[in-house]
Amino acid sequence: MSVLVVGMSHKSAPVDLLERVALDTDSSVKLSHRVLENEYVSESAIISTCNRVEVYVEAERFHGAVDEVSRLLAEHSGLTREELVRHVYVHYDEAAVAHLFGVASGMDSMILGESQILGQVRDALSSGQAESTVGSALNTLFQQALRIGKRGHAETGIDRLAPSIVTAGFDAAGDVVTAPSSRILVAGAGTMASLAVRTLVDRGVEPQRIWVANRTFQRAFELVAAYGVSAVRWEALDVELSAADVLITCTGAAGTVFDRERIGAAAGDRPMSVIDLALPRDVAGDVRTLPSVEVVDLEVLAAQAANAELADDVRQVQGIVADEVRSFLAAKNASKVTPTVVALRGMATEVVAAETERVLARLGDDVDDDTRREVGQALRRVAEKLIHAPTVRVKELVDGPEGLTYADALADLFALDQTTVRAVTAVGGEPS
Repeated sequence: MSVLVVGMSHKSAPVDLLERVALDTDSSVKLSHRVLENEYVSESAIISTCNRVEVYVEAERFHGAVDEVSRLLAEHSGLTREELVRHVYVHYDEAAVAHLFGVASGMDSMILGESQILGQVRDALSSGQAESTVGSALNTLFQQALRIGKRGHAETGIDRLAPSIVTAGFDAAGDVVTAPSSRILVAGAGTMASLAVRTLVDRGVEPQRIWVANRTFQRAFELVAAYGVSAVRWEALDVELSAADVLITCTGAAGTVFDRERIGAAAGDRPMSVIDLALPRDVAGDVRTLPSVEVVDLEVLAAQAANAELADDVRQVQGIVADEVRSFLAAKNASKVTPTVVALRGMATEVVAAETERVLARLGDDVDDDTRREVGQALRRVAEKLIHAPTVRVKELVDGPEGLTYADALADLFALDQTTVRAVTAVGGEPS
């Protein structure tokens, strides 16, 4: 079994195509369960963000799993398989581990080094755990990825270079976001909206200048309690929009929320800044043709990010990721041969016990306790010397593919019970 990822991101596909593949929470859960229906897949987890959709599986067969995951993604998005395949990437085993560690570190993000991805990886793991689609293999992998992402931020200055998508959007919009006279309307009340409100407050925007509208009023009111902002009902959205200088939208809706006519009627001839952080986009593409409206969306941010230069801190994070990949794979290989070693030692213990009992029974009751102990110890020493070389050798070889072949050979040569080997694996689990 090995980890496999089939994904699409801002690097492999245009934003309009990403919009079609994007998964909300419910869709992610449903797709994760459907992936598990494949006979070659035992675990699944999905990372779905504003600039990527990635399906991670623990798979027994590469081709069978890739074909099924690709088919399900195409079915969900309404794309043909040929259209989808042109824009997806596939990583398997070592490459998949390296990819996830890089993603969690922000090295594959639209905004290089951004930390928001850590929360999104954590959400993917938590969802998989809650839905029981994640088992020991993906749980270990994702936990390691989270640790590595945190390590990169703790040990380097990547935070100086790595604003979140929200921060980058605000920066791109300019001073109007924090201007003392600006009235800000936030459409949506989910994770991204909460992050936007928190970032505004952190930047010194007075809460009384922030209004939050959401289809579920209670969700908007939760932000009122947390940050002291104002909540408005969704039915009053157009009234509030007409009074807003800045619209920040991240509703999670399946289609367009703000078309050209709606924004044009609200803005009139006065300047308005629109920051669209949603995927699929909340704001229609032709809104940017309105002369008084400036639109910042993921397409704009992607174009800006493409011009960013690598810094020393980024290279340090890349080095951390490379080291952690090597350590993870070495531990994983070791975990694969450990059951064979344990089973071999277990068999030797059983043989020693049986032979000790047989010899002592033949010697009868005339043998004193010291002699009995010496007989048992002698047999154990013989067994230990016989299995010492093969167990040392298999541990030396775990970093290479021959290590696993050698473990299989040990199991065959010593006729180890495969049930015992599997039992050891089940108890030991994956390395932490």
